[in-house]
Formats: sequence, structure tokens, C-alpha cells
Amino acid sequence: MRKNIFLFLLVATVSINSFAQNGPEGLLFASKEDANRLTNAYMNPAMKGLIYGMNNGWYHTAKVHKKFGFDFSFSLNGSFIPSEDEMFSLSNLTSVNQLNGGNITSATIAGSENDGSSATVTFEEDFNGTTIQYTGTFDMPGGIKEDLPGNAVPTPVIQASLGLPFKSDVILRFVPKVGNDDVKGGLFGIGLKKEITDWFGPMDKTPLHVSLLATYTTMGVDYTITDDDPSDNIDIQNGLVDFNLNAYTVQAIASLNFPVINLYGGIGYTGGSSSLDMLGTYTVRYNLSNTERTLQDPLNLDFDANGFRTTLGARISLGFFKIFADYTLQEYNAVNAGIAFSFR
Repeated sequence: MRKNIFLFLLVATVSINSFAQNGPEGLLFASKEDANRLTNAYMNPAMKGLIYGMNNGWYHTAKVHKKFGFDFSFSLNGSFIPSEDEMFSLSNLTSVNQLNGGNITSATIAGSENDGSSATVTFEEDFNGTTIQYTGTFDMPGGIKEDLPGNAVPTPVIQASLGLPFKSDVILRFVPKVGNDDVKGGLFGIGLKKEITDWFGPMDKTPLHVSLLATYTTMGVDYTITDDDPSDNIDIQNGLVDFNLNAYTVQAIASLNFPVINLYGGIGYTGGSSSLDMLGTYTVRYNLSNTERTLQDPLNLDFDANGFRTTLGARISLGFFKIFADYTLQEYNAVNAGIAFSFR
């Protein structure tokens, strides 16, 4: 199950590729309920990082374009995962480590690759009136902390904005569904920025600009799982990971626009949800009880993140060429830096 995949979106690659490569299929040895709880705890930091990252980098000024003015920008976001989210601990598991009270502690996807743990699983299921006991061992996957720059979930952003009537901009992010036979995905995001500086009387004669911003992003990735290791006690048929994300943010933003230096910031609310489903047929062989178990669509996971955010940044203007960077305080603090080509 270990293979390299096509780099369709860096953000999707970091999470989905790591999910596929780090051996999470071993979690299927647990009972269905425990497998979902373990995988949810393991993947949660990456999913939250993606939500916060997708809500970042939507602006580098509160000032809107003149009608039909436009810009194109590229930036790279990084959502920093707190150290306390590098490990997880679950209790009251019904099938895992029963001799230790059903507790397990291991690395999340944001932890170290060497902090995975070994576990013993024992449980029973009724099959056509016959009780079958499953007993085996498996390894929890380690994390990818060593592969994350600054232990941050990266999210690259390419977007364009267009000036509309009534002192407003529409902002678009779009990646058509692309990829290959192993991984395919696409992204769409839309935002609306409405300048309200003239609501405050003579303020519109000053360098200060004030706007309201609302955005929404949706992303989907399908990753095909193939059985590259016939000796790993799991057989796979029609394996697929289906990942979907929806994120939104609403903010009040302001900027001081001088000829070369622009200072900007914003306060608001950010949130979103994502889902990750493991589909297909998986036959799991238990090495201690010499039994096997067939699972259909074994994992169905949901994640969410939300909270207030505060951003402060600066931009340098060299004619139509802009360089900007900002920092956001939220549950997963984030940094954003990029360039823009802006006209009118």
C-alpha cells in the first residue's frame, strides 16, 4: 500500500498521501467503531490544518479595485499544528489493548514517524449464528512531522479578483478536476469583498480603507488504494479514499494604503468541515487467531474546526507588482506570504 502519488494539490498530497503511505490500514484490525475512533484521532490535526489553511490568504488590502480592475496572486499558507496535537490518547476502546484497560497512546499524523505504537486487538463478532473471535497485533502509523516545514500544514493558493460596481471585488480560486488513475481532485473557492470606507464620512479621504469579506471554499480528492504488499495480512479490492472539504470565513478588514507600504489586518470568524471515507472491500487476516474478516467501506470520518481569528500583515507595492506577508492568530496559527500582480 506504499507508493508515490501524483502531486495534484500540495495540501491534499500532504494529508491523503501520508494517510495511504503510513500504514493506517493496520487500524482496520480493530473493531469498526474503534477503527473509526483511532483513524479520526490520527488524522484530526491534518484535517483541521487544511480547513484553517483554506480560509487564509484571501486578501492583502482592504481597498477594492476600480470597476473591472483585477489582480492575480500566488501565496503559500502554513497552519502550525500545536505540540499537544502531535500525540493522542484514547480510552475505553472495546477491542484494542484490553489487558491495559482499553487505552492507547500514539502519534497523530502531525507527530514523529518514530512515535507510532504497537497494539493487540481482541474482539468477537457473530457471523451467521456463529461467534468468531479475532485476535492479532498491528502497528499504529507514525506521523510526518519530519516532512512538514515548521510542523505546519501547507496550503498553496492561486487566485484572481475582479473589481465590480458598488465598490466591491469578487475573488475566485479554481482548480479543475485533474490528476491520473491514482489520484484526482479539484477545488473551487469564491469570495466577496465590499468596501465600506464611505460609511464613515470623511474617512474615505484618508489612506485608511475598511471592507467586509465573506468566502467559501470546497475541495474534493479521490485516491485509489492498491495492494502493493501481499504479505501485510490485508487484501484490497476496489480500494479508494474519498476526501471532501468545505471551509468558510467572514471578516472585517482594514488597511493603511501608502504609495509603497501597505499595512493590513482583519478580525472575524473561520470554520469548516471535512470528511474522509475509505471505500472498497478489505479482507483482514488475524495472525494470532488464524481467522479472517471481510470489511466493506470500513471508514467514515468527519472533522470540523472553527473559531475567531485575527490577522496582521504588510505589503510592498512596486507599481503593479506586490509582495505581501501576514500572520493569523487562531486555534492553529497561520502564516501567509506571496506575490500579486494588480492593475487598477
